[in-house]
Amino acid sequence: MTQRKRIVAGNWKMNGNLALVEAFSSAIQPAQFPQVEVVVFPPFPLIAQVAKTGIATGSQTVSEQDAGAFTGEVEAKLVAELGASYSLIGHSERRTLFNESDELLVSKFVKAQEAGLTPILCVGETESERESGQTETVISRQVKAVIEELGVATLKDSVIAYEPVWAIGTGKTASPEQAQQVHKFIRDLVAQFDTEIAATLPILYGGSVNEQNSDLLFAQPDIDGGLIGGASLKPDSFKQICESAVGNV
Repeated sequence: MTQRKRIVAGNWKMNGNLALVEAFSSAIQPAQFPQVEVVVFPPFPLIAQVAKTGIATGSQTVSEQDAGAFTGEVEAKLVAELGASYSLIGHSERRTLFNESDELLVSKFVKAQEAGLTPILCVGETESERESGQTETVISRQVKAVIEELGVATLKDSVIAYEPVWAIGTGKTASPEQAQQVHKFIRDLVAQFDTEIAATLPILYGGSVNEQNSDLLFAQPDIDGGLIGGASLKPDSFKQICESAVGNV
């Protein structure tokens, strides 16, 4: 079995402050979690503060534009300069609340990689799409949007996060078996283009992951860690989730 990077990423969304950064730096030292990359995605103004703690950090999105007259946007190169090493691309809230299309997200993916950031491409279906049997169709479209425009080699230095929209912030979680089924589908889809890249591509699960369910989720053969929402705002809970990832390496 190919050894893939294990990643536990916390997405703070529009939450957090300097006090939370300090609480995290007290509770979590990356050296405690060998073989697991611990990443925090705070609001933009906190990126440099998180980077100073030694915890890997990233942005929740980046602009598809270069520097210029784009008020309110943040350039990928500046994010990297502040100490970030990752960027989320296409989180479901960006797709739904901000109407970000697959085409736009490909542009953001490119800007992230040009700046030296590792993009984490977020994919997932809504509840109605799942109920109508469209899960694989939706995810295939979202993944292929990047592969067909940029080539499969672009996934060599990236991560995919499967986050069923119906399980984000709802308390609902895909069962470990449901999550594994979709993760395998994603890996098999990438393998149609390149088997080696598919074998080494980290695929994370996101959707109401917490310290109670992380052990079972991370034990699945194609789940390489998690993209954590609400539980990432609680240092002790997040620490336990990181320990789950270590235990399942």
